[in-house]
Amino acid sequence: MPINFHDEQNRQTYAARNADESWISLINSTVDVSNKRIADIGCGGGIYTKALIKMGASHVVGVDFSDEMLKGAATNCSDIQNATFLKGEAYQSNLPANEMDMVLERALIHHLDDLDTCFKEAYRILKDGGVLIVQDRTPEDCLLPGDEHHIRGYFFEKFPRLMDKEISRRYDSEQVQQALKSSGFRLANKVSLWETRRIYKDYAELNKDLLLRTGRSILHELTDVELQELISFIEEKLSDSQPPIIEKDSWTVWFAIKE
Repeated sequence: MPINFHDEQNRQTYAARNADESWISLINSTVDVSNKRIADIGCGGGIYTKALIKMGASHVVGVDFSDEMLKGAATNCSDIQNATFLKGEAYQSNLPANEMDMVLERALIHHLDDLDTCFKEAYRILKDGGVLIVQDRTPEDCLLPGDEHHIRGYFFEKFPRLMDKEISRRYDSEQVQQALKSSGFRLANKVSLWETRRIYKDYAELNKDLLLRTGRSILHELTDVELQELISFIEEKLSDSQPPIIEKDSWTVWFAIKE
Protein backbone atom coordinates (compact mmCIF):
# COMPACT_ATOMS: atom_id res chain seq x y z
CA MET A 1 0.00 0.00 0.00
CA PRO A 2 1.18 3.61 -0.53
CA ILE A 3 3.35 5.26 2.09
CA ASN A 4 1.47 6.98 4.88
CA PHE A 5 3.29 10.26 5.49
CA HIS A 6 1.31 10.78 8.71
CA ASP A 7 2.48 7.53 10.32
CA GLU A 8 4.90 8.09 13.21
CA GLN A 9 6.91 5.07 12.05
CA ASN A 10 7.72 6.95 8.83
CA ARG A 11 8.93 10.09 10.60
CA GLN A 12 12.58 9.54 9.65
CA THR A 13 11.84 8.16 6.18
CA TYR A 14 12.96 11.39 4.52
CA ALA A 15 15.51 12.53 7.09
CA ALA A 16 18.05 9.73 6.95
CA ARG A 17 20.66 11.20 4.61
CA ASN A 18 22.33 14.44 3.53
CA ALA A 19 22.04 16.36 0.27
CA ASP A 20 24.76 15.19 -2.09
CA GLU A 21 27.45 17.39 -3.55
CA SER A 22 26.04 16.75 -7.04
CA TRP A 23 22.83 18.54 -6.02
CA ILE A 24 24.64 21.30 -4.14
CA SER A 25 26.94 21.92 -7.11
CA LEU A 26 24.02 22.20 -9.55
CA ILE A 27 22.14 24.69 -7.39
CA ASN A 28 25.24 26.79 -6.71
CA SER A 29 26.14 26.89 -10.40
CA THR A 30 22.65 27.99 -11.43
CA VAL A 31 21.37 30.35 -8.73
CA ASP A 32 22.83 32.27 -5.79
CA VAL A 33 21.22 31.21 -2.51
CA SER A 34 23.45 33.45 -0.35
CA ASN A 35 21.46 35.60 2.08
CA LYS A 36 18.19 34.52 0.48
CA ARG A 37 14.90 33.73 2.20
CA ILE A 38 13.76 30.36 0.85
CA ALA A 39 10.65 28.23 1.24
CA ASP A 40 11.19 24.46 0.99
CA ILE A 41 7.70 23.26 0.07
CA GLY A 42 7.14 19.58 0.79
CA CYS A 43 10.26 19.59 2.93
CA GLY A 44 9.80 16.06 4.26
CA GLY A 45 12.61 15.34 6.70
CA GLY A 46 14.38 18.64 6.12
CA ILE A 47 17.35 17.28 4.16
CA TYR A 48 17.32 20.15 1.67
CA THR A 49 16.25 22.73 4.23
CA LYS A 50 19.46 21.96 6.07
CA ALA A 51 21.51 21.98 2.87
CA LEU A 52 20.24 25.41 1.81
CA ILE A 53 21.15 26.91 5.18
CA LYS A 54 24.63 25.44 4.95
CA MET A 55 24.91 26.86 1.41
CA GLY A 56 24.38 30.37 2.77
CA ALA A 57 20.63 31.03 2.80
CA SER A 58 19.68 33.56 5.46
CA HIS A 59 16.50 31.70 6.42
CA VAL A 60 14.66 28.62 5.18
CA VAL A 61 11.06 27.77 6.03
CA GLY A 62 10.27 24.10 5.59
CA VAL A 63 6.60 23.48 4.79
CA ASP A 64 4.93 20.08 4.92
CA PHE A 65 1.39 18.76 5.37
CA SER A 66 2.45 16.00 7.75
CA ASP A 67 3.02 16.62 11.46
CA GLU A 68 5.26 13.55 11.60
CA MET A 69 7.43 14.75 8.70
CA LEU A 70 7.76 18.13 10.41
CA LYS A 71 8.82 16.49 13.66
CA GLY A 72 11.46 14.51 11.80
CA ALA A 73 12.65 17.66 10.01
CA ALA A 74 12.91 19.61 13.26
CA THR A 75 15.03 16.83 14.76
CA ASN A 76 17.17 16.61 11.63
CA CYS A 77 17.79 20.38 11.68
CA SER A 78 18.15 20.81 15.44
CA ASP A 79 21.85 21.64 15.06
CA ILE A 80 21.38 24.58 12.68
CA GLN A 81 20.00 28.07 13.05
CA ASN A 82 17.69 30.04 10.78
CA ALA A 83 15.49 27.09 9.84
CA THR A 84 11.85 27.00 10.86
CA PHE A 85 9.02 24.63 10.02
CA LEU A 86 5.39 25.27 9.24
CA LYS A 87 2.41 23.03 8.55
CA GLY A 88 0.98 23.75 5.14
CA GLU A 89 0.37 22.33 1.68
CA ALA A 90 1.60 22.94 -1.83
CA TYR A 91 -1.76 24.55 -2.65
CA GLN A 92 -1.87 26.62 0.56
CA SER A 93 1.52 27.10 2.20
CA ASN A 94 0.30 29.47 4.93
CA LEU A 95 3.21 31.79 4.11
CA PRO A 96 2.83 35.55 3.48
CA ALA A 97 2.68 36.88 -0.07
CA ASN A 98 5.69 38.40 -1.87
CA GLU A 99 8.27 37.61 0.83
CA MET A 100 10.40 34.72 -0.48
CA ASP A 101 13.45 35.06 -2.70
CA MET A 102 13.26 31.41 -3.72
CA VAL A 103 10.95 28.43 -3.48
CA LEU A 104 12.20 24.85 -3.71
CA GLU A 105 9.78 22.07 -4.67
CA ARG A 106 11.86 18.92 -4.76
CA ALA A 107 10.21 15.52 -5.30
CA LEU A 108 6.85 17.17 -4.67
CA ILE A 109 4.82 17.52 -7.84
CA HIS A 110 4.38 13.79 -8.51
CA HIS A 111 2.24 13.71 -5.36
CA LEU A 112 -0.09 16.40 -6.75
CA ASP A 113 -3.08 16.39 -9.09
CA ASP A 114 -3.05 20.13 -9.83
CA LEU A 115 0.20 21.71 -11.02
CA ASP A 116 -1.39 25.07 -11.79
CA THR A 117 -2.62 25.65 -8.23
CA CYS A 118 0.72 24.51 -6.82
CA PHE A 119 2.72 26.90 -9.02
CA LYS A 120 0.31 29.78 -8.45
CA GLU A 121 0.87 29.41 -4.71
CA ALA A 122 4.63 29.53 -5.27
CA TYR A 123 4.11 32.63 -7.43
CA ARG A 124 2.08 34.26 -4.64
CA ILE A 125 4.74 33.87 -1.95
CA LEU A 126 7.70 34.86 -4.15
CA LYS A 127 8.99 38.37 -4.57
CA ASP A 128 9.03 39.81 -8.08
CA GLY A 129 12.03 38.28 -9.81
CA GLY A 130 12.08 35.40 -7.33
CA VAL A 131 13.12 31.91 -8.40
CA LEU A 132 11.08 28.70 -8.29
CA ILE A 133 13.12 25.49 -8.42
CA VAL A 134 11.12 22.38 -9.33
CA GLN A 135 12.85 19.00 -9.22
CA ASP A 136 11.17 15.72 -10.11
CA ARG A 137 11.40 12.67 -12.33
CA THR A 138 9.76 12.72 -15.72
CA PRO A 139 8.49 9.47 -17.26
CA GLU A 140 11.72 9.41 -19.29
CA ASP A 141 13.78 9.60 -16.09
CA CYS A 142 11.81 6.71 -14.62
CA LEU A 143 12.12 4.46 -17.67
CA LEU A 144 15.91 4.34 -17.63
CA PRO A 145 17.14 0.75 -17.16
CA GLY A 146 18.83 -0.48 -14.02
CA ASP A 147 22.59 -0.65 -13.74
CA GLU A 148 25.27 -0.54 -11.04
CA HIS A 149 24.38 3.09 -10.29
CA HIS A 150 20.71 3.34 -11.28
CA ILE A 151 19.43 0.77 -8.80
CA ARG A 152 15.88 2.13 -9.00
CA GLY A 153 15.64 0.77 -12.54
CA TYR A 154 15.78 -2.75 -11.15
CA PHE A 155 12.58 -2.16 -9.17
CA PHE A 156 10.62 -2.03 -12.40
CA GLU A 157 12.51 -4.84 -14.10
CA LYS A 158 11.60 -7.18 -11.23
CA PHE A 159 8.05 -5.90 -10.70
CA PRO A 160 6.79 -4.34 -13.97
CA ARG A 161 3.48 -3.41 -12.34
CA LEU A 162 5.36 -0.75 -10.38
CA MET A 163 6.19 0.99 -13.65
CA ASP A 164 2.56 1.73 -14.41
CA LYS A 165 2.13 3.13 -10.91
CA GLU A 166 5.28 5.22 -11.24
CA ILE A 167 4.55 6.62 -14.69
CA SER A 168 0.92 7.41 -13.88
CA ARG A 169 1.97 9.93 -11.25
CA ARG A 170 4.73 11.64 -13.25
CA TYR A 171 4.47 14.78 -15.37
CA ASP A 172 6.42 15.13 -18.59
CA SER A 173 8.59 18.18 -19.14
CA GLU A 174 6.12 19.89 -21.47
CA GLN A 175 3.35 19.65 -18.85
CA VAL A 176 5.58 21.22 -16.22
CA GLN A 177 6.72 24.00 -18.51
CA GLN A 178 3.20 24.82 -19.64
CA ALA A 179 1.97 24.99 -16.03
CA LEU A 180 4.86 27.28 -15.09
CA LYS A 181 4.06 29.60 -17.99
CA SER A 182 0.33 29.71 -17.28
CA SER A 183 1.09 30.51 -13.63
CA GLY A 184 3.15 33.59 -14.55
CA PHE A 185 6.67 32.17 -14.57
CA ARG A 186 9.36 32.42 -17.21
CA LEU A 187 11.41 29.26 -17.64
CA ALA A 188 15.05 30.24 -17.20
CA ASN A 189 16.70 26.83 -17.36
CA LYS A 190 15.98 23.11 -17.51
CA VAL A 191 18.69 20.70 -16.40
CA SER A 192 19.08 16.93 -16.26
CA LEU A 193 20.76 15.77 -13.06
CA TRP A 194 22.25 12.48 -12.01
CA GLU A 195 22.10 13.03 -8.28
CA THR A 196 24.09 10.69 -6.08
CA ARG A 197 21.58 9.36 -3.61
CA ARG A 198 23.85 7.40 -1.32
CA ILE A 199 27.13 5.48 -1.22
CA TYR A 200 26.96 2.01 0.38
CA LYS A 201 30.10 0.37 1.68
CA ASP A 202 28.74 -3.12 0.94
CA TYR A 203 25.63 -5.08 -0.05
CA ALA A 204 24.50 -5.43 3.55
CA GLU A 205 24.24 -1.65 3.88
CA LEU A 206 22.27 -1.39 0.63
CA ASN A 207 19.95 -4.21 1.68
CA LYS A 208 19.28 -2.56 5.02
CA ASP A 209 18.32 0.69 3.28
CA LEU A 210 15.98 -1.15 0.91
CA LEU A 211 14.34 -3.03 3.78
CA LEU A 212 13.61 0.25 5.54
CA ARG A 213 12.14 1.64 2.29
CA THR A 214 13.87 4.87 3.34
CA GLY A 215 12.97 7.70 0.98
CA ARG A 216 11.48 5.27 -1.55
CA SER A 217 7.72 5.63 -1.53
CA ILE A 218 7.33 3.26 -4.49
CA LEU A 219 8.61 0.36 -2.36
CA HIS A 220 5.61 0.76 -0.07
CA GLU A 221 3.63 -0.78 -2.92
CA LEU A 222 5.41 -4.12 -2.26
CA THR A 223 4.68 -6.71 0.40
CA ASP A 224 7.46 -7.74 2.77
CA VAL A 225 7.91 -10.97 0.82
CA GLU A 226 8.14 -9.10 -2.49
CA LEU A 227 10.65 -6.69 -1.00
CA GLN A 228 12.89 -9.60 0.01
CA GLU A 229 12.58 -10.96 -3.53
CA LEU A 230 13.61 -7.58 -4.92
CA ILE A 231 16.65 -7.40 -2.65
CA SER A 232 17.81 -10.84 -3.84
CA PHE A 233 17.21 -9.80 -7.45
CA ILE A 234 19.28 -6.61 -7.09
CA GLU A 235 22.13 -8.43 -5.36
CA GLU A 236 22.23 -10.92 -8.23
CA LYS A 237 22.21 -8.10 -10.79
CA LEU A 238 25.09 -6.38 -9.01
CA SER A 239 27.10 -9.54 -8.38
CA ASP A 240 29.88 -8.45 -10.74
CA SER A 241 30.14 -4.97 -9.21
CA GLN A 242 32.67 -4.22 -6.53
CA PRO A 243 31.66 -2.14 -3.50
CA PRO A 244 31.33 0.64 -2.68
CA ILE A 245 27.96 0.91 -4.41
CA ILE A 246 27.25 4.44 -5.62
CA GLU A 247 23.52 4.84 -6.16
CA LYS A 248 22.35 7.66 -8.42
CA ASP A 249 18.92 8.87 -9.51
CA SER A 250 18.01 10.69 -12.71
CA TRP A 251 16.08 13.94 -12.21
CA THR A 252 14.89 16.90 -14.22
CA VAL A 253 15.22 20.35 -12.61
CA TRP A 254 13.37 23.43 -13.82
CA PHE A 255 14.41 26.95 -12.81
CA ALA A 256 11.68 29.57 -13.33
CA ILE A 257 11.48 33.31 -12.64
CA LYS A 258 8.47 35.19 -11.31
CA GLU A 259 7.81 37.91 -13.89
